[in-house]
Formats: sequence, structure tokens, C-alpha cells
Amino acid sequence: MAVHTNHLIQETSPYLLQHAHNPVNWYPWGDEALQKAREENKPILVSIGYAACHWCHVMERESFEDEATARIMNDHFINIKIDREERPDLDHIYMDAVQAMTGSGGWPLNVFLTPDARPFYGGTYFPPKKAFNRPSWQEVLLSVKQAFEERRHEIDAQAENLTAHLVQSNSFGLQKDSDQNDLFRKDKPDEIFQHIMKSADREWGGFGRAPKFPQTFIIQYLLRYHYVTGNKEALQQALLSLDKMIAGGIYDQAGGGFARYSTDTEWLAPHFEKMLYDNALLVSVLSEAFQLTGHTRYRQVIEETMQFVKRELLHPQMGFYAALDADSEGEEGKFYTWSYEEVKKVVQDDAPLFCQYYDINPKGNWEGKNILRVKVPFEEFAVQHNISAEQLAALLNKAKEKLLAERNKRERPLLDDKIILGWNALMNTACSKACMATGNGEYKKLAIDNMTFLLDKFRDGNTGRFFHTWKNGQAKYPAFLDDYAFLIEALIHLQEVTADQNWLIMAADIVHYVTGHFSEPDTGFFYYTGKEQQDVIIRKKEVYDGAVPSGNSIMAYNLYRLSILLDRPDWKARSMDMLSSIGVAVSRYPVSFGIWSSLLQEIVAGTFEIAVVGAGYEKLMKKISHVYLPHRVLTAASASHPGFPLLSNKALSDYPLIYLCKDYVCQQPVDSIERFMSLINREKITD
Repeated sequence: MAVHTNHLIQETSPYLLQHAHNPVNWYPWGDEALQKAREENKPILVSIGYAACHWCHVMERESFEDEATARIMNDHFINIKIDREERPDLDHIYMDAVQAMTGSGGWPLNVFLTPDARPFYGGTYFPPKKAFNRPSWQEVLLSVKQAFEERRHEIDAQAENLTAHLVQSNSFGLQKDSDQNDLFRKDKPDEIFQHIMKSADREWGGFGRAPKFPQTFIIQYLLRYHYVTGNKEALQQALLSLDKMIAGGIYDQAGGGFARYSTDTEWLAPHFEKMLYDNALLVSVLSEAFQLTGHTRYRQVIEETMQFVKRELLHPQMGFYAALDADSEGEEGKFYTWSYEEVKKVVQDDAPLFCQYYDINPKGNWEGKNILRVKVPFEEFAVQHNISAEQLAALLNKAKEKLLAERNKRERPLLDDKIILGWNALMNTACSKACMATGNGEYKKLAIDNMTFLLDKFRDGNTGRFFHTWKNGQAKYPAFLDDYAFLIEALIHLQEVTADQNWLIMAADIVHYVTGHFSEPDTGFFYYTGKEQQDVIIRKKEVYDGAVPSGNSIMAYNLYRLSILLDRPDWKARSMDMLSSIGVAVSRYPVSFGIWSSLLQEIVAGTFEIAVVGAGYEKLMKKISHVYLPHRVLTAASASHPGFPLLSNKALSDYPLIYLCKDYVCQQPVDSIERFMSLINREKITD
């Protein structure tokens, strides 16, 4: 039975509930804790993490479960625990503060605030005893307590300066008077490509050094750049990155799905947590790679990852859970790693070949254990071992089924079972893109069912406002810009895969809400938080594309696409103004602005406007969906539809016709995919 219970016991976040029985008197972020800090004139300790965070668990075991440490915290601080996935707005603010103070950031994030919630000191993980050139956590606590009591004027000055810095940095990289003619030059995408390749790992794929993240936006840019220019180097680097990831330990070879990042250059040893958003973004870019190349391995990984998502991250009511922890039984990666003897026992007769293919050996390939990875490509391995591809595939699949069944007997990693609107929307887009790429109608149904769930559970019918999270029948926290932006994006893709224009109408309605509640009038950008939200010290603007796209970059893309689909030139102008304001940073540092880079590339290349009109349009629509046309909008209807510019004033026929247009000027319609592709190829040559 738990000895302690604190104020987190009423929360729904798995991360907060993990700390509900710490001896630390934790509060959730809210009026009660903030008011208490003001009344008692105590500094606030804000500790931010998330359920799948390994070092968060470590610091909890070492410090937050320690009675002596808890006494110091309880006597001298108001202690607040925050789940960064529930409150990314607070995480962004205080992460920026710690990065400004220390030059680095991460989780757990531990920040000290004045009683009015302004940050003055912080860091990430602190050990229980002085080590790694870091003071112990108790030393930090006692030093901050002493400074707050004896040098309060210095603390207040530091907090004031730091808050002013956060406000000022809100406009970093933005230039009001950028020259659109210079930004949208034909050679600007070439410049972006050259900058990207400076950080490309040409041996192992990806970009930069370890730890290595998937960086799907950059891979997407390279695929699209190759499509426009025919540049082979771009295609090679994009496919090398995908190939090395799906051969590595970052990809779960037995059960499908991707871990968050690799701790090494070769993608062998992942940080084993599995996040919904990573898998959504990887399915999306793999769908583009499959459309472009037709490589069956990409289709296989799409299918295996979607199976993982449905098997382990799908709520019965069709929402997607947030994440799976890295740890089980108190050990990182234990659920996913194997000894050589275990594999031999489970796989039996096929073990020698299976172990050779997946790099499993008696010594282990990581810390004495084995992480499944592929060192020799499938076809090459089959030739080397004088076995047909069909036989090898059958052997590996049979053995993997056995291994997965055995793994399922183990103690499972914690499931973070909250459902986040924005991450669900990213997965919804992935479902639509996977359906278009593979033709698998199950993914379309999943997208529709999930969207129905999101609109039912997250939306306030009276105000049009959405919430950020949902769990146990309860929607909580006002939705953030990311949530709205990703939801609009998902609705645009859902319209493409269903030919149901009602999704577009809904997307437009949400755009109106966002422009009314999130806009920064002076710049045309959008704040991260809505204007009604009062519990943050500043309203931040996020423009960098990080682990997930920035809400501003996706909104710029949404406005651009919807401006074509709904004939809204004002939305196109706003999109281009946003991009122009940040264009210098985008072209110089595209690895941090991947979505912005793709939007710039599309504006320069031009967007194909495609409409399929006529009875029985579904077959042609499906064929077009399978073709790699990254810079296009697509819509369809059984008859002319006056409410939508691409569907209005179209000739009626006994059979469906495809219209290829640019700026609403359409070529003569064609009735087959072959003739349509001839038009596309002719347009590409002309451009």
C-alpha cells in the first residue's frame, strides 16, 4: 500500500499518476498551486516530463522517491509536476528559458520560478550525488533556497531579464520586409538542397551525428526535389535514410513500428520509446517513397507499422494512444531485446539463418544483448545463402511470429493511454496517405472512424473550440495551434481520399476559428495558445519544425492548399507572407524548417489542380492517388459542383473525366490515367 499520496492522484495523465505516491507534495499546474506560491511567497519548482521518458523515471527513483530530498522540496518550494504532452505550451516556454540559461535542454526539465511563475534558474536531469560535472539535486535545491531568501532582488532581476528575452526571441528569424521575388526564385529550392546535403550522412543515412532522429520532413523535401528536378543525389540520400532506418534497431523488426530516435550513427540502438507522432510521420513519408519508387519493402513497412498502431495504440472507440514507454521491469529496452539462446529456443530449426539475417549472436550486438537489425539487404542475403526470396520471406515471417508471440508473454512497457488531438490528426493524415499509396481501403476506413471520434470527443459544439487531450471520457485543456493545424491538414487529406467535400467545409470552418483566436495581427503568424488562455506568462510563436511540424508551417501549407480548393486568394497571400517573413532562415537552415522548405518548393514549382468529375469517378481517383504527385490538390465528384471552383462548370458525361488545371485554367479533360500522365509529363517538361 502506498505510504504517500499527493495532489496528482486526481489526474488522468499516466505521467502525473506515476508521481502521485511520491513523498514530494506535487501539485498539478493550476490555480491552487500558483495561489499557494503567492500566498506563502515561495519559489515554484516546475518539473516537466512525459510517461515514456527514461531519464524521468531515473530521477524519480533517485530523488523524488527519497524521503530526505522530498522534505527539502516540501519545506522550501511549491512543487508542480507537468506532463509535457498535456501542456506543451508550458513546456515550450520553460524549455526555452532553460536553453537560454544553460545552452541545452531535455527531459526531465526542472525549472525554478518566482511566485508569479517567471523562470530564474533550471536544468534537466540532476543526479542524487554530485557526478557528470553536475551538482547533486539536493545541492541545487539548497542553493536555490538560499539565493531566493538572501538575494531576492537578484532572482527577480534574472526572472525579469529572462522573461524579456523570451518575449524578444518570439520574433527570431522573422523579417517583415522580405522580398518575395527573391525568395520564390526558380533556383531557391536548389540552394535549400545544397544546405541540406551539408549535414547528410552519406554512409548511414539521416542528417547530423548521433543521436539521430528520423527527420522525415527533410526526407520528404528530398523526394519532392527529385520529383521536380530529377536530381539523383537527392533521391539517393532520401532512400538511403529510409533504408538504413528500416534495417536498423530503431525499427521494430519483430513487431513493426519505429522508436523515437537512435542513440548511435548506425540506427542500431534506439531510445526504445514508441511515439504515435513518429510512426505517423514515418508512414506518411514512406507512402511518398512507395508511390515514387514502387519498392515493395516500403509497402511492407507501412503495413507492419500500421498493424503495430492498430494492435498496440488503438482505443476501442478509434482514437490513438500517445506512446509506449522505453522501460519495462525497470530496465530500458528489456521488452525488445533478446539473448542468442532465447532466440534459438523460440525459433528452433530456422534459428541459424534467422539469427544470421538479424545479426543475433552469443555475445550480443548491444550491451550483451541483441537488437534485431538487418546488415545485408534481403535480396543479397537470399543469393548468398542460395535460397529463393519467397522461401526466405516465409522463413523469416514464420520465425518473427513465434518471436512476437514469445515477446507478448513478457511484462509490457507502460502504455501512455491519453489521446492527443494533434498527434491523432497526424496519424489520420498518415492513414489517408497510406491508403492512397497502397490502395488499402482499411486505412481509409480507419481515417474516417478516427476523424469521427475526434470531432465527437474533442469538440465543444457550442463554441467550436476543441480540446487538447481526452481520456476516460473526459476532454481537457484548450487545444493548441498544433492541434488545430494538424486537424485541418488531416481534413484536407481525408477529402482527397474520400471525395467528400464536407471535410473541406469543416477544414475551412476551423481555419476561421484559428484566425479569429490565434492570429498575431502584426505579422500574420499564429500564437501557440488561444487568446482566451490566461495561465501562461507569454504567448509563444513556434516556427521551427522539430520532432513534429510547427503549427505555423502547417497552417501556412493549409492556407495555401485551401486557397486553391476554395478560391480564397486572401489565404494564399497570408501563406506567402508568412513564408516570406521567415524565408531567409528557411533557405539557410532548412533542416530546422523542413515543412517550410517543402511549401517554398511547391510554390516555386506550381501546384497541379486535379478534378475527377462524372459517374464512376472512384476508379480513376484511386489510380491517380497511387501516382506520386506531391505538388497537387485533388478533388472529385459524380457531377459538377458549383460550391467548389475545381468542380464547377464541368461538362457532364456518361463516364468520368480527369481535368488537369493550373490557376483554374484547365486543359481538355481526358478519360484515362495514361492520357492524364501524358498531360502531367508534358507540363513537367514545359516547367
